[in-house]
Amino acid sequence: MSDRKEFRDLATPEAAREAIASLDLSPAPETVPLREARGRVLAERIDAAIDVPGFDRASMDGYAVRARDTFGADEADPAELDLVGAVHAGAAPDVTVEPGTCAEISTGAVMPDGADAVVMVERTDEVGEGHGDTEGSPRIAFRTSVAPGDNVMTAGTDIAAGARALGPGTRLTPREIGLLSALGVDEVPVEGRPRVGIVSTGDELVRPGDELDPDRGEIYDVNSTTIAAGVEEAGGEPVLYPHAGDDYEEMERLLRRAADECDLVLSSGSTSASAVDVIYRVIEARGELLLHGVAVKPGKPMLVGRLDRTEEADDSRGSESAYIGLPGYPVSALTIFRTFVAPAIREAAGQPEPATATVEGRMGVEERYAEGRLRLMPVGLLDLDEAATEGGDDRPLVYPVDKGSGATTSLVEADGVVAVDPDTEYLDVGETVSVDLFSPDVRPPTLLGVGEDDPALNRLLDRLDNPRYLAVGSREGLRRLRDGVPDVAVTAGPTDRDVDAAELGGWTREWGLAVPSGNPEGIEGLGDLVDRDLRFRNRPTVSGLRRSLDAALDDRADGRDADRRELAEEIDGYERTAKGFESPVRAVVAGDADAGLGLRETAERLGCGFVPLGEQSVVVRAATDRIDRGPVAALAAALDGRDGGGDDEAALDAILAGLPGYSRNSRNDP
Repeated sequence: MSDRKEFRDLATPEAAREAIASLDLSPAPETVPLREARGRVLAERIDAAIDVPGFDRASMDGYAVRARDTFGADEADPAELDLVGAVHAGAAPDVTVEPGTCAEISTGAVMPDGADAVVMVERTDEVGEGHGDTEGSPRIAFRTSVAPGDNVMTAGTDIAAGARALGPGTRLTPREIGLLSALGVDEVPVEGRPRVGIVSTGDELVRPGDELDPDRGEIYDVNSTTIAAGVEEAGGEPVLYPHAGDDYEEMERLLRRAADECDLVLSSGSTSASAVDVIYRVIEARGELLLHGVAVKPGKPMLVGRLDRTEEADDSRGSESAYIGLPGYPVSALTIFRTFVAPAIREAAGQPEPATATVEGRMGVEERYAEGRLRLMPVGLLDLDEAATEGGDDRPLVYPVDKGSGATTSLVEADGVVAVDPDTEYLDVGETVSVDLFSPDVRPPTLLGVGEDDPALNRLLDRLDNPRYLAVGSREGLRRLRDGVPDVAVTAGPTDRDVDAAELGGWTREWGLAVPSGNPEGIEGLGDLVDRDLRFRNRPTVSGLRRSLDAALDDRADGRDADRRELAEEIDGYERTAKGFESPVRAVVAGDADAGLGLRETAERLGCGFVPLGEQSVVVRAATDRIDRGPVAALAAALDGRDGGGDDEAALDAILAGLPGYSRNSRNDP
């Protein structure tokens, strides 16, 4: 078993601030790098060209298992499995998890074949040696059971290919730059201030602009450009260094070089309790480690210390450089940076505290939390007209935006952070909270939409001023509309949730199976998936496309005097889902599936063949108390399109004309 660095005695947030205050961040002479993205405004929409992440990965350190092998396991009666190997972040798995076996896995590593869940290392024990083929290897006891998907971030969970990432007119702040980095953009403007060296660590990282290899678990280096933007905003001069792999000598060389050239060295990653982490050893050997681990969420794995400079360093810079290690996940890294590091940079640079960037809001939903440490909760805001609020309360609605600390899009879907005290276990609807904005430049959305993802919807949103749309699926969209936070919800296909809402309009889209160009397997319909050995890629159950597919399979099951679940079990990959509407089609393009659930528009645009299965109605619904709001009225006008008049009134017709398989809903015809 590998040694692991555990966080036993976490420092308080106050102790972390004191440790950082003891560091010397004296600024060096000003210089100006060439990067110039922050503060620019986008001229056109940017859609995600890739799934992020592009592979199923572990969300914590532990063991990859077949969930069914743990069913019934508890403290009194643990399940014992043979260890067949280990998988680390940045490496392609070379093991397969067969029944009765498990594999050690690090946070962010690619899930090995056969495994469908991860058990955290703290709920396991080593109890002896394996049997048979695994003789000589440890045998692991699991003191808890897990379900399929537990502690696993599936491909596209963060952001799916084809999703609307940023819209035209967006001002680029650090959170937007972080998202663009994940999509391959690398630009950061700076000017002369305290020199801050930035090092992202991990063998899985690739510089934006270079080609990714998802099979190796590679991801774009988001943190370097995200944190650099925060340094510049705080008054420092960011200096980007090549990313470091998880090799001790390489890490030592790069960190000492940065210490020689900078007043402060910031690293991200390699600070968690992973078996491959080495950075804390470098600090202990080549400097002084003041603090390791802070009682705050997100961001527990934080380092504070000093790095000795080499003899070759400029004597005028002193004998040591300050060092702070940030977590690896983008949301955690940026949250810890702005909470603990940015104030120190501003003070060293002689910069004033930023303009008022705190607003009071009221919780739009209830939120429970009971982990006993300070929580820095990313939240979104929605400003409402007094007429659209109960009792004329004009405070903005506040709602949590958190897909997990590994999700880059949380950076741009959130407007700020609510600090939740460790003793607070419950925030009620309507409760007053203080929101610390990510930046004084934050501009809350004029309209909040939720629900189904759709290419026509992406284009329709471009016609509005600063909308925000969360693609959570049709059922979840209606649930959130019922709970009173969003303005509108977009649904597709059959729905079984009754919500009091006003229908604004909609369109029809053709759905079916995307197949390779030329349809080499001769697929004609659902029957081929059931009766033949074909690989299929599906959408999750929250998707309207999935619900239409399930309904079609129900009809076929009735004709065969069978149950839908029986037919679904015959389809190879029916339960293997992909988040975005493009993702199953891209699996076909990549040769990973013989057929994928999708739209005619997507199949034709990506060069695939298409087997139609039906037409599906997409409906835009608005909260009944919001229909008179200006942004909602503007959306309704863009959907109308049959009354003649200005460009907005014809927006939907113009959009649908350019999308194969799309037409206006018959219910909206005159």
